[in-house]
Amino acid sequence: MTTHPNPYRLGVLAGDGIGPEIVPVSVRIVDAALDAVGAAGIEWLPLPLGRAAIDEFGSPLPDGTLRTLAELDGWLLGPHDSAAYPQPHRSRLNPSGTIRKHFDLFANIRPAKAFEAAKAIVPGTDLVIVRENTQGFYADRNTHTGTGEFMPTPDVAIAHGIFTREAVERIAHVAFDLARRRRNKVTIVHKANVLQLTSGLFRDVCRQVAEQYPEVAVDDQHIDAMTVHLLRRADEFDVIVTENMFGDILSDLTGEIAGSLGIAPAINASHERAMAQAAHGAAPDIAGRDLANPVAMILSSAMLLDWLGTRHSDDALRRAARLVESGVARTIRRGIATADIGGSATTSGFGTAVTEAIASGEIRG
Repeated sequence: MTTHPNPYRLGVLAGDGIGPEIVPVSVRIVDAALDAVGAAGIEWLPLPLGRAAIDEFGSPLPDGTLRTLAELDGWLLGPHDSAAYPQPHRSRLNPSGTIRKHFDLFANIRPAKAFEAAKAIVPGTDLVIVRENTQGFYADRNTHTGTGEFMPTPDVAIAHGIFTREAVERIAHVAFDLARRRRNKVTIVHKANVLQLTSGLFRDVCRQVAEQYPEVAVDDQHIDAMTVHLLRRADEFDVIVTENMFGDILSDLTGEIAGSLGIAPAINASHERAMAQAAHGAAPDIAGRDLANPVAMILSSAMLLDWLGTRHSDDALRRAARLVESGVARTIRRGIATADIGGSATTSGFGTAVTEAIASGEIRG
């Protein structure tokens, strides 16, 4: 833990699609929560990223943006629509992957929590996916140079997965430390029955780390069986730790189980910095229509506040994070929600309702 001179400096990267709608809503709500708890304000630094950055700077992630991010405490990253970028940008590592790799943001933490009055598939779901973010079977992130994916002939494509003890140990510690602050349960997800060396190493190293946390109950599940368990009894799981690709798939599943990908938040973190990034994509089909659910981005921002508060022993930031969470939950409980979770609110209207709930003083962080 370190102390921090105020104010915190956070980047704002609105991104593509619905990003320019949901990210500003999140910034306003964070500011309202900080004001409500009497915390020092945040210096927000807007930075170019995405299609607009291609048009202006010739790159979806300009060098100037990366240099500035290195000077900040953290940042909010809106979704990007890299599939719609012109070539050669479409074929390269996307902006999110580039940032995660550049700053070694090895821990992708994705909660899935059902809200009262929202349409969860499994009511009572309250779990966290802890995803190793740098190796595994995502070939575009697990090599120092190149993508780890190649074609020796036009008819043969090969990708390699990488698992190292060091990477597994550090993500396992994140998972077990988190479990100690929650319900003391960790489930290791793997495919060691088939991938005996790679996925087997992940399972076994997590088991070895578990020995340092005797108060935490541990089990493990094969990835295919885990999808069924989550659909049937997601409310029984606490912290789930897994490799990169499995974590990406499971966190989309658990977001829908909890009610909608629109409520699925996340942060990507190293020991030094963190990036708030909702689990969903850019949703270009509804961009600019004030229809997007901003909850995932709002709660991702709250996770960033909590991470900063923990890192810098700043209780005011942690209280502001809890206030944002309470404001979102209270707003949904009152029946104000976007269409994906059964309501009729607009993006901006939902944001205004949460801001007013926080400013009213009727809820506490």
